[in-house]
Amino acid sequence: MTTHPDQPGSQPDAPATGGVVDVDGPVPGGAFDDHHPPDAALVGDCVHCGFCLPTCPTYVLWGEEMDSPRGRIYLMKEGLEGEPMSDSMVEHWDACLGCMACVTACPSGVQYDTLIEQTRAQVERRHERSRSDRALRRLIFEIFPHPRRLRLLRGPLRALQATGLDRRLRSTGLLDRISPQLAAMEGLAPPLGKPQPLPPHIPATGERRGVVGLLTGCVQGAFFPGVNAATARVLQAEGLDVVVPKAQGCCGALSAHNGREEEAQDYARRLVDTFEGTGVDHVVVNAAGCGSTMKEYAALLADDPAYAERAQHFADRVRDVSEVLDELGPVAVRHPVEATVAYHDACHLSHAQGVRAEPRRLLEAIPGVQLREIAESDLCCGSAGIYNILNPEPARELGDRKARNIVATGADLLVTANPGCLMQVASAIERSGHPMRLMHTVELLDASLSGRGLPVR
Repeated sequence: MTTHPDQPGSQPDAPATGGVVDVDGPVPGGAFDDHHPPDAALVGDCVHCGFCLPTCPTYVLWGEEMDSPRGRIYLMKEGLEGEPMSDSMVEHWDACLGCMACVTACPSGVQYDTLIEQTRAQVERRHERSRSDRALRRLIFEIFPHPRRLRLLRGPLRALQATGLDRRLRSTGLLDRISPQLAAMEGLAPPLGKPQPLPPHIPATGERRGVVGLLTGCVQGAFFPGVNAATARVLQAEGLDVVVPKAQGCCGALSAHNGREEEAQDYARRLVDTFEGTGVDHVVVNAAGCGSTMKEYAALLADDPAYAERAQHFADRVRDVSEVLDELGPVAVRHPVEATVAYHDACHLSHAQGVRAEPRRLLEAIPGVQLREIAESDLCCGSAGIYNILNPEPARELGDRKARNIVATGADLLVTANPGCLMQVASAIERSGHPMRLMHTVELLDASLSGRGLPVR
């Protein structure tokens, strides 16, 4: 297997991928087994045109053919045709952020999102990672998909932040020397306020226009409880009853995006069970990564006869909060909020779900808001679930690039729709030396509907 290094922005001669997959399934002894290998027909859809290259974060950073979508698809093709899974193959697949910008850009409709998830599930089953990599991944998945465990971390983190020990530890660089990945994890922690628990039922204000369930999430619920509270208030003000099941847990997004197929399926089944029988019209999500996975539950549970149909019914009801609010139209009065706003597209909202216009329309409808677009808006900020922990150096480069583009807008407020993006961009903005306020879309809407305006920093 050879790679083809090139300069960023160039369009090298690509390995031929389109229409040349010689097998219907994986060749025995090759990289993949028979359980949902990368779909040979989807691999054959890639015509190596190169439209994906300028949209791919890792290709933009390194100019390396095998770290582009079409290069990674070529490696999938090799694996299907009998090439054993190698460390080099896995490194290139691991380097993918899963941002899906290539899916938006592809004129041939290549389903790279499906292919990379199929491939990563194979990697997790068939590839032996290093001891340190296994330990780090185990630590991450023992913490982040568990809301209760995350809530237990709040106390120590708040104490560190209140005493300034977190900043002092960061300034020593000690954690960076011990483990850049752990240093990245610590540096991403947002300032923690007080918990804001929600009751199980929040009645609509005025005439009821519908009933929705609210996913409170893992990181969102523990680190950004104000976002959930603002979401509930906005939905309530727009005439929606809000149901908040207390038994809900992780949606499985982090597991699904990282190839932990069985774990993701278990989380999905539990969430389907939790919201069944609640009588909600929609399940509302305010975290882009969660929403994109929940909309794919039918595919995730397609092989489970007890859940396939139920998963489809569930997925059909999942909506990002901006979709619900945009579709309903406003009834609550918008009060002026004087702010120049840069809106950052979360990849799993814009590329994975195709939701771009709705949040912009909601923001533009707030009196006093001036909306400004960010250069290279389709390029990932480097968060990508847990990518910025597993791969801190390229994630930092992408974050700093995003911060420069945000600062260049001259906006005094950045708005986005995903907790991972909020943490990643906040860290990069702080490094840039040009501090600015960051908010979730619903927090700005909540500030307008309440008439209180932006909170004092």
